[in-house]
Amino acid sequence: MTPNAAEALALKALEFLANSPDNLEMFMVATGINGDELRARLEEPTVLAAIIDFMLKNEGLLVEFCDAASIRAREIHLASHVLSNL
Repeated sequence: MTPNAAEALALKALEFLANSPDNLEMFMVATGINGDELRARLEEPTVLAAIIDFMLKNEGLLVEFCDAASIRAREIHLASHVLSNL
């Protein structure tokens, strides 16, 4: 997986989270990031990696996201690896 593909997948995951205020709030609480900071730092690999890691730690959300995006969970794992090495 390329860095660009990993970043795009993280942004898709964030869009998925944003479609549910409860899920987005869970992410922000878990990471300690607020909405303004999230918007300002959205292009940073560490923030994108945090989005992917949050999905990996929440199996129900991960399955729901993979179904909605028609991707395999393996893609999320690959994105995590790529983003953590940027």
